[in-house]
Amino acid sequence: MPVPSKKRSDAVRNEQTLLTAAAEVFVTSGVDAPIREIAGKAGVGVGTFYRHFPTRADLITAVYRYQIEECAEAGPTLLADADTPFDALRRWIDMFTDFLVTKHGLADALRSDDATFAALHTYFLDRLGPVATRLIDAAVAAGDIRSDISAYELMRGVGNLCVGRDLDPRYEPRRLIAVLLDGLRAPQ
Repeated sequence: MPVPSKKRSDAVRNEQTLLTAAAEVFVTSGVDAPIREIAGKAGVGVGTFYRHFPTRADLITAVYRYQIEECAEAGPTLLADADTPFDALRRWIDMFTDFLVTKHGLADALRSDDATFAALHTYFLDRLGPVATRLIDAAVAAGDIRSDISAYELMRGVGNLCVGRDLDPRYEPRRLIAVLLDGLRAPQ
């Protein structure tokens, strides 16, 4: 069986730069942003862009997975570095919220019939659910929060509070997410 070839270091670097640039452009221009804008922000040519991401669906999927991984990898680090497990959970929820509120147009793309997006929601839950569970379990064990919340419920609640942010500039979900987290605090 042939051994898969590894990408050259400059190709990996270009891909990472494109993913970061695309994520930033998506925040301001949505997932339908011009490819030239993304390539320009990354400092690469359009040809380089298309070598890495032949279709827009490939790009959206890669950005979404890249950001899921960043959020997933942050959980254990936050838990190790925070003063309390609740502080780690709060900081992770802030990061999770950033992830959710910067997805201009992504929800519509994910609801499309494009098969490329079919498994992303499952990947999202499978990758982030255990991280949220670990943070919640640590906060419960420390007596910081109540024990009657699941990771799925918390993630879904935060997600629901983020819905509609783009449609109403008067609405800031972070305030309500702070109220939600304060409501999880264990009685002292």
